[in-house]
Amino acid sequence: MPMQSVNPATGEVLEEFEPDRPERIEEKLARAWAAYGEHRATPFADRSQRMMRAAEILEEEKGQFARMMTEEMGKPIGAAVAEAEKCAWACRFYAENAERMLADEEVETSARRSFVKYLPVGPVLAVMPWNFPFWQVFRFAAPALMAGNVGLLKHASNVPRCATAIEDIFRRAGFVVGAFQALLIDSGAVAAVLDDPRVRAATLTGSNSAGAAIAERAGRRIKKTVLELGGSDPFIVMPSAKLESAISTAVTARTINNGESCIAAKRFIVHEAVYDRFVDGLVKGLEGLELGDPLDEQTQIGPLATPAIAEELDDQVRRTVAAGARVLTGGRRLDGPGNFYLPTVLSDIPPGSPAACEELFGPVAAVFEVGGLDEAIALANDSIYGLGCSVWTQEEEERTRFINEIETGLIFVNAMVASDPRLPFGGVKESGYGRELGVWGIREFVNAKAVWIAGDG
Repeated sequence: MPMQSVNPATGEVLEEFEPDRPERIEEKLARAWAAYGEHRATPFADRSQRMMRAAEILEEEKGQFARMMTEEMGKPIGAAVAEAEKCAWACRFYAENAERMLADEEVETSARRSFVKYLPVGPVLAVMPWNFPFWQVFRFAAPALMAGNVGLLKHASNVPRCATAIEDIFRRAGFVVGAFQALLIDSGAVAAVLDDPRVRAATLTGSNSAGAAIAERAGRRIKKTVLELGGSDPFIVMPSAKLESAISTAVTARTINNGESCIAAKRFIVHEAVYDRFVDGLVKGLEGLELGDPLDEQTQIGPLATPAIAEELDDQVRRTVAAGARVLTGGRRLDGPGNFYLPTVLSDIPPGSPAACEELFGPVAAVFEVGGLDEAIALANDSIYGLGCSVWTQEEEERTRFINEIETGLIFVNAMVASDPRLPFGGVKESGYGRELGVWGIREFVNAKAVWIAGDG
């Protein structure tokens, strides 16, 4: 069956793509392997020049790329423009810093000289999601290509136009032919690609089940993997918090990218001293958001990416309410065409219900009242996930305990959780392992080769 690009706001089929047949996949694998031999030998200056050109293309054509993202997966057009701009930032960051990050690292030993040399490993398979269809790819591709690796992209099946556009950006930027290719395949074809000896490693951003499958398959072949999986990020508000700022940030943190983000705030853990005021402000803030056509610049929340995602979210909300939770606002799909879901706040959430223990991938906020610091930390950690956390406090002791005791890969104090090319990004527990971005990300897919040069004789 052809892959379809479907507008989630209208249900219109925008374009169809024929999946790659086995012979086409083999051509791409052979091209990637040949490209690796050439690309790894290019000097950093050449890679940097090409990556800078990729950044220029992203910025020059950001309006076109943004419309493509919005039409394929529904994010508001303003957020899509910002996503293209952020991809350009990542390209520039690695173009400017990769050589320094991967420079030979001298180590003092009894040898005449000993050092660590960072070398590429080969073609890397990237299995990427639809929710940030450009950013998720570029935050892998920019460091991977600058390190001398080449990329094979298996993008989500609902964003094929984005996948082919990204391949074209790197082609136009002047990278070696085959240095970055999109594989138009479904999930069933991934195992065979990962098994191929020319593919040396894999990275996945997606669901826990998909990550487990990739890790298991790669493990059988002793191949390195990096997994960035789900999240049910806590957003903790203590009595000393600047409440107005916390509330306005909470509204954004729950609804960014239509709420379809692994690092979106999902569980709002609020001290009893400020609980009523916070919840009242959160409800009013969500009710005031503009829901509608994502191509309209005034729209703040667009449709969810697919009918199945909207149905799953609605089912999670219904099961949570059936278990005893209250709906303070929203709680249902919007009537009419498109995959729209009303911004929702749930309270009085029973333990074990979906909103308490599952990831809600849409604009649904789950609020919890706690009596103190210890209870807030315990509830935040009572999750299979450990990706990000936002904490709001002016107390030094509370801040220190949150930083030291919250089980996540990222923690933001008095700010919304976000990714930044300069900092490591990734989680613990079932949110995955390994890191993207910063020096930590570029070193995930390199051979840290120990070099020992003895004295003469």
